[in-house]
Amino acid sequence: MKPSIVHQVIAVGPFQCNCHILADEATREALVIDPGDEADVIEERVRDLGVTVKALVHTHCHLDHITGTRPLKEATGGRILIHEADKVLYEGLKQQYASMLRLFGLPMGAGEEPLPADEFLRDGQILRFGRHELKVIHTPGHTPGSCSFTVEDPKARRLFSGDTLFSGSIGRTDLWGGDQERELRSIRERLFTLDPETVVFPGHGPQTMIGEEKQTNPFLQ
Repeated sequence: MKPSIVHQVIAVGPFQCNCHILADEATREALVIDPGDEADVIEERVRDLGVTVKALVHTHCHLDHITGTRPLKEATGGRILIHEADKVLYEGLKQQYASMLRLFGLPMGAGEEPLPADEFLRDGQILRFGRHELKVIHTPGHTPGSCSFTVEDPKARRLFSGDTLFSGSIGRTDLWGGDQERELRSIRERLFTLDPETVVFPGHGPQTMIGEEKQTNPFLQ
């Protein structure tokens, strides 16, 4: 039987993006999902856990999910993984900073250029950390390159849905590249086919379950 996964959640930045650290309990190899901001806080947690970060994995490339990516890459050496369809968002991080300041008066990050992505995520790709696997599911709609990830644990299957599916809601689609019909299709055809007992960890807010969302999410009835 595989050892349990070490799983830590840190809500970071003004938008309280849920950043996840997943690690193999035995080998201490880790993945970080959505290092959205406060890279120093994430790095401190990585050090406290005594894990080695193999990759920084992104559900999508809005700034509140990638602002901490460069400093965390520089601190840990973890490979930067995004979906290619979000490359324009990723490379336009400084423009995203300017828009956020103009629209909401919220400064985020240091205005630094992002480092180049090391690899583009592919639908169905398996990312290994120790004896565990994270599976990539391309779920476009919130952004063209939005992805969700599943991981099997002896205790439960977990889904990291980014800003595609929330507890009782779905991701906004009024920003660049958003497409509500495509997002709803991604949820129905890619996520709602998972086991109803799958625990869902959205990009913001509380966790939920696939079965609960299928039955009660008002956007999907």
